[in-house]
Amino acid sequence: MTAKRMGFVGLGLMGSPMAANVAKAGWTVTAWNRSEAAFRELDGVRRAASVAELRDEPVIIFMLPDLPYIEEAAAPLLESWRAQAPAPGTAVVVMSSVLPTAVQEFGRTVHDASGGNAVVVDAPVSGGTKGAQDGTLAIMAGATEDDFQRLLPLFETMGITVRRMGPLGSGSLAKACNQLIVGTTTAALAEAAELAERSGMDVAALYEVLAGGLAGSRVLDIVGPRLAAKDYAPTGPAKFMHKDLGFVIQSAAAAGSAVPMAAAGVELYAELTRQGLGDQDLAVVRQAIANLSSPATVTANTKQKENRL
Repeated sequence: MTAKRMGFVGLGLMGSPMAANVAKAGWTVTAWNRSEAAFRELDGVRRAASVAELRDEPVIIFMLPDLPYIEEAAAPLLESWRAQAPAPGTAVVVMSSVLPTAVQEFGRTVHDASGGNAVVVDAPVSGGTKGAQDGTLAIMAGATEDDFQRLLPLFETMGITVRRMGPLGSGSLAKACNQLIVGTTTAALAEAAELAERSGMDVAALYEVLAGGLAGSRVLDIVGPRLAAKDYAPTGPAKFMHKDLGFVIQSAAAAGSAVPMAAAGVELYAELTRQGLGDQDLAVVRQAIANLSSPATVTANTKQKENRL
């Protein structure tokens, strides 16, 4: 891509540092966000008055919670393109976690609205807010090989592991698989923490020894300290995991694949949301498990600790 110019829609916990890194890499970034506050500490990013104002950008990234939000935000843009088609090769890049079949349908909608001049690429990310800030995200793309190669220099301003997974929808399926592992692993670590603490064990010590063995993982390294400290300050809302595991269930049904871990996980994160914990960090799944646990067990083990003291 010769024109280092792009549009960005959605400056939340992930989108804001991602847009900042693109700007730092020398790109001209024009962004739209519902709230003006996001621009106050965002250097090098120009504010667009509307999404439709981005119509002439060669690439437009959407980083919003789910596809319905993207479709709503993109409606004025598509209406503009129906009136006057964009330049051939315009790319709409969905970097949110969305349902694979839904992003394929969105691709057809964009193709028709643009007179065949715009393509949709799905390129969801993994790495959390730290990865977004550091520019070290993993990016999983669904695109043709030509479109992927054209967008690769842009992706490399935000991530260090960038792979084409297949055609449109493949990136979202890869992200669903990622979330299956992250969501269920976090839940298992939370269960282990509650079991250990209620049995009189130090959770931080448990995690330290687990990290040195086969149970060690990036999830343990990153989420483990928050689980041990019961630090649930949001780095990303836990309620999105329920959505993402729902995508796993739907994708598995279409492929005829059994996903018993995803089925258990989606129920647990649904319970977390019902408990009103969905806006807190993913680590809050520990609190959801604690709320399901027997208070009598906590009391008994607290007395045992007091007796030892």
